[in-house]
Amino acid sequence: MNPVKFCLPLLLLFAQCHSGNENNIKDEKPKVEKPKEPIEIKYSAFSIKKGRGDSIKKYYTPQQFSIILALNRIDSAHINSPDTLIIPDNFEAELIQYSPFPVSLSFLSEVKKIIFFSYSSQSFAVYNSGVLVHWGPTNMGSKKHPTPTGIYYANWKAEETKSSFDDEWILKWNVNLDNKEGVGWHQYTLPGFPASHSCLRLLEADAKFLYDWVDEWKLVDKENIETNGTPTVIFGAYPFGKPKPWLALLQNAHILDINEDLLKKEVAPFLADIKHWEQKRDSVNAAK
Repeated sequence: MNPVKFCLPLLLLFAQCHSGNENNIKDEKPKVEKPKEPIEIKYSAFSIKKGRGDSIKKYYTPQQFSIILALNRIDSAHINSPDTLIIPDNFEAELIQYSPFPVSLSFLSEVKKIIFFSYSSQSFAVYNSGVLVHWGPTNMGSKKHPTPTGIYYANWKAEETKSSFDDEWILKWNVNLDNKEGVGWHQYTLPGFPASHSCLRLLEADAKFLYDWVDEWKLVDKENIETNGTPTVIFGAYPFGKPKPWLALLQNAHILDINEDLLKKEVAPFLADIKHWEQKRDSVNAAK
């Protein structure tokens, strides 16, 4: 992807929303720990009756409750929204070990940072040098306003900004991916299904993590990019009109597993571009 020119109004939008933090890009290879291995899990169904969703808090620790929320792609405010919650039989692991994404990707061992968003599983994953370091739930674009798939690079970010579609929508921990269309990720309500106006909704803790972790773009001036930010690959399709995909975990605990070959296929057309921009970022940082 070559540097492109942006029209002045778009860059004015960027200037209004930009957080001003341009010194967060690191040129060293991120330090990563040995990946956490997945665990064998079985799931049971918890039927939601009027107000019953709140009652499960009595039986689980805050950490266990956060795992339940992540597995059901909801936030705590929507605990009563689904008809059925899936509950794991094993709470002895960390949240990262419940991830549908692989613990490591050998073909990305030389890529310092990359993010994946899966439409089909409504989840995201963060990799440092090919090692899974974080994952979580997301609620992506609705059927009427789908999230575009493909590769994007993080542009600007802001701790809080207003939506370009509706100024009553307050977006916290916002990271922009498409400066023209206003697509990005941020904290917002998670009802448990793709419900956004094309953006990628996150739980607040996940939005904060990504906000701190992601590298922004750098600009030569108001119209030209010097280097792109962290690559983000959005892929897959959601089965609108059918049962939520994670409910199938009740019959098959591995039904949502995303294998390395699939991710390699998604990244392959962009891998040279990803490495180009990473080298460019390193060069720019070294020069400064």
